[in-house]
Amino acid sequence: MEMSKNNVEKGQQKVELKRELGLFSAVSIIMAVMIGSGIFVSPTTALEETGSIGSCLIVWASCGFLSLLGALAYAELSTVVPRSGAEYAYFIEAFGPLHKYTGRLPAFICSWICVFLLRPAEVAIIILTFAKYCIQPFTELTSELCPDTLKLLEKIVALLAIFIITFINLTSVKLFVKLQNIFLFCKVGACLIVIGGGISWLVSGKTELLADPFKGTSTSPGNIALAFYSGLWAYDGWTSATIVTEEVKKPEVNILRSILIAVPIITVLYVSMNLAYMSVLTRDEMIVSEAVAIDWAKKVLPPWIAILIPIGVAISTFGCALSVQFGIARLCHVAGQEGHVPMVFSFVHITRMTPAASVILQGLISFICILVGNIHALIEFASFLTWVFYGLAMVALLIMRKTKPDAPRPYKVPIFIPWLVLFIAIFLAVTPIIHEPSLKYFFAVIFIIIGVGVYHLFVYNQRCTRFSEKFTKVIQLTCQVVAPDGDNKNNS
Repeated sequence: MEMSKNNVEKGQQKVELKRELGLFSAVSIIMAVMIGSGIFVSPTTALEETGSIGSCLIVWASCGFLSLLGALAYAELSTVVPRSGAEYAYFIEAFGPLHKYTGRLPAFICSWICVFLLRPAEVAIIILTFAKYCIQPFTELTSELCPDTLKLLEKIVALLAIFIITFINLTSVKLFVKLQNIFLFCKVGACLIVIGGGISWLVSGKTELLADPFKGTSTSPGNIALAFYSGLWAYDGWTSATIVTEEVKKPEVNILRSILIAVPIITVLYVSMNLAYMSVLTRDEMIVSEAVAIDWAKKVLPPWIAILIPIGVAISTFGCALSVQFGIARLCHVAGQEGHVPMVFSFVHITRMTPAASVILQGLISFICILVGNIHALIEFASFLTWVFYGLAMVALLIMRKTKPDAPRPYKVPIFIPWLVLFIAIFLAVTPIIHEPSLKYFFAVIFIIIGVGVYHLFVYNQRCTRFSEKFTKVIQLTCQVVAPDGDNKNNS
C-alpha cells in the first residue's frame, strides 16, 4: 500500500524537513554535542601526558583553536554543498563525479560506519553514562545493591532514556529545540559552578598547586602528541551544525556565526574548568579519579551545591545524546535520498515533518547496543575512522576549489587551513594504531570490506527484491512517512 500525498495536500503543508533552527539553536547543537561527560568525568589524559599544569592548559587552548579552524573549513563546505549530512554530502559532490564506481564509495562507507555502528554506539555509551549519574545522588540507597543488580538498574534507566530521546526527536523539531536550549543552559550552568568554585578557591589564597605551573613538563614529542590527541577528541562535535544544514535558517550566514560563537565559548569553558580542577586536585588525584568533577566538588563546594554536579553531568550527557541522535538521523535521511540506505529512511512524517523512520532506526540500534553491553570496544575500533572522514572532507574542499570555482562562497578559508586540518586528521587516525596496535583495527577493516560488498550488490548494481518493496510499505505504514515533496525517485 502506497501512502497518498493527497491527504497532506489537504492541509496545504508541504512534506519536507523545515528550517526551524535559528542561530541560537545552531549554537546550542554544537555546544550540546561538544559538551558531553568527558570534561566532568575524565579530562586528565592531557595532564598525564604533558606532565605540568601550564603545558596542559596550553594544549587545551591550542586544541580549541585547531578545532575552530576545522569548523571554519566545514562552514565553507556547507555553503558550497548546502545539504545536511556534513562530510557525507561533501564526499558525494567532490568525489562522485571523479569515477562511476569508486567516486561514491567514500560517502557510502561514511554512512555505513556512522549510521549503523559508530553514532548509535556513541549514543548508547553517552546514555549509559547518563544512567550512572542519574543514580549517583542516590548512592546511599544503591550502595547495598550487588554490582550485577546495579548494572541492571543502570541499563533499565538507559533504555528508558533512549526511548525518551527517540520520542523527542520523532515528535517535532520545535520540541527538540526547546528542550535542547534548556539543557544547554543547565550544562553551561554546571560548567560555571565549577569555574566559579575554582575562582573562589584561588581568591581565598589556596594557590600552592599553581606555584610552579611548568614543573615536570614533558619534552617527549610522543607524549605531547598524545596530549593533543586527547584534547582534540574532547572538542569533537564542531561539525554538528553542518550535519543539519537543511534545517538551519539562513545556513549561509548562521552556520558560520554559530561556529564563531560556540567553539570559542567551549574553549574558554574547557580551559577554565581544567584550571579549576588543577588548582584543587593534585596531578595524582586527577589521574586516578573516576569522576574528576565530583571529587573536586567534595573539596570545594558545600554538600547542598555539590549534589548539582552529578545532576549537571546527567543533564549534559542526556542533551549530548539527544543532539547526536538528531544529527545522525539527518545523515541517514540524506543517505536514503542517495540510495545508500533503503530509500524509505529518507521519507518524512506526514504531519510532524521529521525523518521518523531514520529516528526510529537510530533508536533501535542504540537500544540493541545497550542490551549487548560491551560497546566500548565498538567505539574504539571505529571511532578513529571519524578523523579519516574529517581528513577526506578537507580533500573534498581542496578538490571543489578546483571543480566548483564559481560555486557561491560567502567566505573562503585561507588555503593553509584545510591542509593543516588534513595533517591533524592523518595524525589522529594513525596515532592510536601506532601507540596501541590491536585486533580492533583489523575488525574495522573487515567492517569496511563488508560495506564494500553491500555497496557493490545493493547500491552500484541497484539490486531490488520483493522483500525490499514489502519492507518499504511496512515502514511507510508503521511510521506514517512519505517521500518529501519534489522527490521524484522511486519510493521503493
